[in-house]
Amino acid sequence: MRTKILHLFQNPVVGDTVTVCGWIRTRRDSKSVTFLEVNDGSCLKSLQVVIDPSNPQIGRCTTGASVRVTGTLAASPAGQQAVELTATELAVLGDSGPDFPMQKKRHSFEFLRDIAHLRTRSNTFGAVFRIRNILAREIHQFFQQRGFLWLHSPIVTTSDCEGAGEMFQVTTLPLENPPRDPAGAIDYAKDFFGGKAGLTVSGQLEAEIFASSMGDSYTFGPTFRAENSNTSRHLAEFWMVEPEISFADIHDDMDLAEAFILHLVRAVLEHGAEDLAFFDKMIAPGQIEMLQKLAGAKFARMTYTEAVEHLVKVADRFEFKPYWGADLQSEHERYLAEELVQGPLFVIDYPKEIKAFYMRCNDDGKTVAAMDLLVPRVGEIIGGSQREERLEQLSNRIVEMGLPLSTYEWYLDLRRFGTVPHAGFGLGFERMVQFVTGMGNIRDVIPFPRTPGNAAF
Repeated sequence: MRTKILHLFQNPVVGDTVTVCGWIRTRRDSKSVTFLEVNDGSCLKSLQVVIDPSNPQIGRCTTGASVRVTGTLAASPAGQQAVELTATELAVLGDSGPDFPMQKKRHSFEFLRDIAHLRTRSNTFGAVFRIRNILAREIHQFFQQRGFLWLHSPIVTTSDCEGAGEMFQVTTLPLENPPRDPAGAIDYAKDFFGGKAGLTVSGQLEAEIFASSMGDSYTFGPTFRAENSNTSRHLAEFWMVEPEISFADIHDDMDLAEAFILHLVRAVLEHGAEDLAFFDKMIAPGQIEMLQKLAGAKFARMTYTEAVEHLVKVADRFEFKPYWGADLQSEHERYLAEELVQGPLFVIDYPKEIKAFYMRCNDDGKTVAAMDLLVPRVGEIIGGSQREERLEQLSNRIVEMGLPLSTYEWYLDLRRFGTVPHAGFGLGFERMVQFVTGMGNIRDVIPFPRTPGNAAF
């Protein structure tokens, strides 16, 4: 029976006979012994396998080959690890030729993106996806412990949650000659779904349905934006965590977001120590100290108006000049979190013109009950709001934003039939993975990045 290498390092019993399976990272030969470094993806460290060089399988033990090794666990004379495996049986399960691209040298992240089907064999990407796995597990743990219901929101929808028109269109109509209505426009009534449909940009609206009937709920799944952006912060396909709290206001929303981030950071510090140490050493020096500081931090709060006042005082340092009514740029957000408050910060009450239609209008008529959580090194990591639960105000906002009321009739029904105050937020999962690991490009924290011009693998 196969034993994972992580288990051997966590619970080493010298003298035990064990079988491990994995992929060869390196091989070193001497006259009397051959050393294989075998990794199975369960942890950062590889297991050193000591084997007689006369073994008939040794010639096939090249970098990238997969093997099954049985042997005796022995204390390692080297200081790098406590145990090593003295092999008695070796089987090469899959050969790897000299053209295997993951040889023992540093590869650029750009190169590794081109071989995304192999890059998880590297230390960096193995560590990234183990951390990603911890975060995904802990997201469910956090909400399930608090009695939230996990709903699977649809991937295909006719509702543009953000109202920005950045949806990927889904159609079965013939592109070369689509049917037309009497006015000459494409007749989507003849499409598969009987109307214009696209890939979802958010599961929030569906979460509001559940929050209006079953209480606190959350979605955690893929979302899509047809935004032609080639930055280190944007993906066309990414995962979102979107809780929706019933009978709640903006302050309840911030309290939940704060507890959520603290839970995730503390969980990664506890369960991902080995991989975090790698990131701290190789990718982002000071990463562990930053996370430890955040894990014990008090989250500051200020209004958008107060934030702009602080930014205007140091406007000369920014490429984008701050002014009231403008959306905050990443450089503004990082200044506020890293230098002004030196920690996590909630900014609330944004101008309504720069926010979505579903956010609750404040009594001043100029702002909405929106909140963004800003953290050092990243800037915005969470965006949320109290939702507009009043029918008339919500209808007016939809019209103001130039959106068709008919598309949102079901959404307005939630306000017609037993409306309740409710609030929620969205966390871009890849942004969180990026924040925790210190990786510089968001394309390197998702298994197979989808970006303009790239949908490989």
